[in-house]
Amino acid sequence: MASARATIDLNVPADEVWQLIGGFGSLPTWLPYIPQSKVTDGGRVRHLDNPDGQTIVERLEKYDFEGRTYSYSILQAPFPVTGYLATISVTPIHGSKGSHVEWSGTFTPKDVSDEEAHKLFQGIFSDGLKALASRYEKTHHDV
Repeated sequence: MASARATIDLNVPADEVWQLIGGFGSLPTWLPYIPQSKVTDGGRVRHLDNPDGQTIVERLEKYDFEGRTYSYSILQAPFPVTGYLATISVTPIHGSKGSHVEWSGTFTPKDVSDEEAHKLFQGIFSDGLKALASRYEKTHHDV
């Protein structure tokens, strides 16, 4: 089993960040490489389109609004892994108005090495959190 993990600290309150990223269908509002998300199955399954026209289907496994975290698995994707389970969480940074965001996952590589699978998801998670940070930079510069 392989894993990947990315974190970022933002100078934005945790509740404000969670308001943006905490909805299971909210990826297109902050993740540029997911232009569309369609939620089905009572809000528990999301169908994502990527820029290559491929569909990724993910299922919500755990959701904690108050704890500002959710976990999801992949049902269908063009990725060389099985057993994928990822978690996104937002926590307040003690003593400041900022927040700590973590996106992590575990998975079993399929026809690739642990290192290749790790590198793929490390890139997705890191790039995603950088996109989240840049969204706030733009927002706060416009104010």
